[in-house]
Amino acid sequence: MRFFQEWIEQFKTYNQNVKLALIANIFSQIGLGMFMVIYNFYIRELGYSQDVNGEIIALQALAMAIILVPAGIMSDRLGRRRVMMYGAVASGLVLVTRSIIELESLLLLTGFGTGLFTAFLQVSTIPWLAENSTAKQRVHLFSLHAALVTVAQVAGSLLGGFLTDIFAYVTHDLASIRYTLIVGSVFYLLAFFPIVKMTEAPKKKPDPSVKVRPLLFFKANLNGFKIIALFAFAQLLIGFGSGLVIPYLNLYFADRFAASNSMVGMIISLGQAATAVAMFIGPAVVREIGEVRAVVFLQLASLPFLLLTAYTQNLLWATLGFLFRQALMNAGNPIQMSLMMSKVNDSVRGLANSINQMVFQLGWAFMGPVSTGIVIKYGSYWGYANVFSITALLYLTGSLYFFFVFKKLTPSKDSAHI
Repeated sequence: MRFFQEWIEQFKTYNQNVKLALIANIFSQIGLGMFMVIYNFYIRELGYSQDVNGEIIALQALAMAIILVPAGIMSDRLGRRRVMMYGAVASGLVLVTRSIIELESLLLLTGFGTGLFTAFLQVSTIPWLAENSTAKQRVHLFSLHAALVTVAQVAGSLLGGFLTDIFAYVTHDLASIRYTLIVGSVFYLLAFFPIVKMTEAPKKKPDPSVKVRPLLFFKANLNGFKIIALFAFAQLLIGFGSGLVIPYLNLYFADRFAASNSMVGMIISLGQAATAVAMFIGPAVVREIGEVRAVVFLQLASLPFLLLTAYTQNLLWATLGFLFRQALMNAGNPIQMSLMMSKVNDSVRGLANSINQMVFQLGWAFMGPVSTGIVIKYGSYWGYANVFSITALLYLTGSLYFFFVFKKLTPSKDSAHI
């Protein structure tokens, strides 16, 4: 009861801007959850090969990697609310377009557009929450935000499958999938309305008589840029490790244990549920040992379960290892984000968040071919054992780096605005 009371009291302290942002995020993530779980079937029903779907996913990731930093800068300069509004509308319209077009070139183009526009909402949310909360609220708030994202995605995935089956009773397969995609797109567009109700102080317009001096701005925020770089390197190491394993967990369970599609889906869904629950663990750990130690403790505690998953030949043990690794590793993410937001100035928070996400995605992009190559060469047992072991080493290196770099840093005061 004390646990629930703590979270209820925390939620009551959040201002209207925070609550509206959380609602907007729920709508957008339900929409994405519906869309992403069903879109693969849409491509197949159109008669295209899996290669086309792979190309669409690659273009979407590429677009996001390209736009994340510019989107973060725009968020810092133009205002979070405005960028989130544009992102919600543009992303929703692109998703609607993707739901009805059939030409391959347009499917690829709109896949690229999805990566571009969803980044605008993605990079602005965390800085917005940071700017509308106090330092004491942030660990709880970011944990709640991460949990709601995961729950909304799971709800969207389940709703997408359910609606497709319902529509299939009254129409053919392609149309049932298309209707579900349109519903998912509408959910994403609904995020626009809570965002409109947010209030933000207008950004100060630059004096035209004053020349913009990027070098002066960089020097004034030098400490912030240094912290961003330090965080980015830690995130890159974790991203490399994650990119080796996480995108291929479904293949791991299928290849090593010959698990059915429904069994794999159930295990992955349990992992998402464990992630959502784990987000509520973080604040309690922070209260006991502090932010930096909490991140490192949770990440290191996940390693034995990662190695259990790597070497076991029993599906039950593999599932338990996967669930605990998923929960512990992800529980530290909101704490790390809270720590970063507390150490950089308002004027570069969007940039900090976008760089953090960009380097993580680069890790996924670069390590994908490495992971599949190792598994192809060494087979379903030693291939995955080697991949998981390398990931454990990268996680260990990233965690130790994070501890030794950030244990001496104290929360910085806002640097000058230029």
